[in-house]
Amino acid sequence: MPKKILRWGGLAFLVFFIAFRPQSAANAVTAIGNSLLDIANGFGDFFASLGGS
Repeated sequence: MPKKILRWGGLAFLVFFIAFRPQSAANAVTAIGNSLLDIANGFGDFFASLGGS
């Protein structure tokens, strides 16, 4: 039951955030995307350095 409440609460917050603060929501998504890209590049560099010696 608590999982269901948290899930619906999170969804309601997400809809509210996007509806009333679209620029902030877009900035948050951009920041998350850039962070994921940095992590992926880091993993790529790591594995490239393992096999490239």
